[in-house]
Amino acid sequence: MPGSIFNIQRYSLQDGPGLRSTVFMKGCPLACKWCHNPESQSAETEFLRLENRCMCCGRCTPEELAGHAAGKGPADVDACPTGAMQQVGQAVEPADLVRQLLRDRIFFDESGGGVTFSGGEPLQQTAFLLDALARLRAEGVHTALDTCGYAPWERLESAARMASLVLYDLKLMDPERHRAATGQSNRIILDNLRALAGVHPELWIRVPVIPGLNDDLENLQATADFLAPLAAVRRVDLLPYHRTGQAKFARMGLAYALPDLQPPTPQRLEALAEVFRSRGLVTCTGGHP
Repeated sequence: MPGSIFNIQRYSLQDGPGLRSTVFMKGCPLACKWCHNPESQSAETEFLRLENRCMCCGRCTPEELAGHAAGKGPADVDACPTGAMQQVGQAVEPADLVRQLLRDRIFFDESGGGVTFSGGEPLQQTAFLLDALARLRAEGVHTALDTCGYAPWERLESAARMASLVLYDLKLMDPERHRAATGQSNRIILDNLRALAGVHPELWIRVPVIPGLNDDLENLQATADFLAPLAAVRRVDLLPYHRTGQAKFARMGLAYALPDLQPPTPQRLEALAEVFRSRGLVTCTGGHP
């Protein structure tokens, strides 16, 4: 079964151990206000127009440009002479994707790295994901699943058992605050994490630090208390909010919910990390030990 991906980021140091190739997949059940990859939320192919590259050559018809806000694009994206119009989302077969990823095997082997599946939410395309994970496992490649945890348990369990490492996002502990920030309750996410800790030996928890939304001590202390008894949690990463998603929303013709939000300082991150370290959790800031 083919999958839909929108980027492969090579030489990544943020998505698991060593040098990694991260596959970003289309489709996500959440709509986080701070989303860094809004182009990942829809499962459908979309189009971005980079206004700073557009030279108004006239190849796009007025109808095509008017349809840009609805995620539509010209019939032939490759005809754009400056690359201003870009397609987000391409179909790929698992075997073809794995062949492409194995070109980086030398970097995986020398650094202890591998392949990470991210998104979006990879579990939205479970059949494709399982096929790709199995092929990489047969090649001896370390794999990581980066998930928000909002999926039926059967999907998560089957994919987690095929992955060497699970990177699990945990945003807010209060269900109503979680719904307000992401569009969904966190009940399934928390239930899945408890169950996952019983069947998978290596979990890295990723907590995005979003000032004013989830960086209060009440939420972070509750998060740390929830994680502390789970022996499978090997480390916690506090990932600082950054503003790269804001420009992407604009390119897609979408309003950004947090236009004035500023990233947390390194000092603030370190102070928050102590909340987790005080409970015996290995905790890193910015993706680095």
